[in-house]
Amino acid sequence: MSGTLYLIPNTLGDGDAEALTQVLPEPVRAQAAALGYYIGENAKTTRAFLKKVGTTRPIQEIEVRELNVNTRPAEIDHLLAPILQGTDAGLVSEAGCPAVADPGALLVRRAHDRGVKVVPFVGPSSILLALMASGMNGQSFAFNGYLPVDANERGKRLRELEVLSRKANQTQIFIETPYRNKAILETLIATCAPSTLICVAVDLTLPGETIITRTASSWKKASAPDLHKRPAIFLLLGA
Repeated sequence: MSGTLYLIPNTLGDGDAEALTQVLPEPVRAQAAALGYYIGENAKTTRAFLKKVGTTRPIQEIEVRELNVNTRPAEIDHLLAPILQGTDAGLVSEAGCPAVADPGALLVRRAHDRGVKVVPFVGPSSILLALMASGMNGQSFAFNGYLPVDANERGKRLRELEVLSRKANQTQIFIETPYRNKAILETLIATCAPSTLICVAVDLTLPGETIITRTASSWKKASAPDLHKRPAIFLLLGA
């Protein structure tokens, strides 16, 4: 009988063990602490996560394998092999929920193909937290991942999302590499119609948490928050 693949959320930013207890329920932490096999994007940061969890065995005895953007599809079965042999495993992301905007989705899909039980655990999701706090439509929304890096292509994509949002009354959600946050907000303000709602949610669940929803015209008149190298998520709703 194969083991179980547990999907274990991480904090949304740097923090100590106390920060982890604030976003992960005790039963989740207990299961995470008991596992002897982990899959994460980076072995070093995965072990740092385990140190915060407080494992029931020495960390050096826990097997940690990497699954990231450089992992070839052919390697997925290698990661899955111990689970198929009966070992329970934890999949953890660098931040937030694994397998959402995260290469771990490849492993989860393959686990289903091989009949492995997949158990998602409760934890912080920047997508849902931002949507909850935005005041935008929570009944119809889409997560679009990263926008194009090229400025012209980025503006074009934002215009497409705004049109779709207005027609369908659908909240559009996207993220960006932290050092491009300022450029994304500037493009949003310059591109969107004056009445379009724009929300910026920064440092969710962290001490510096800031969530602001304004129309594009109001954003033009107001001072923007400092977004430099801070984890942020953006939402828009055409009106």
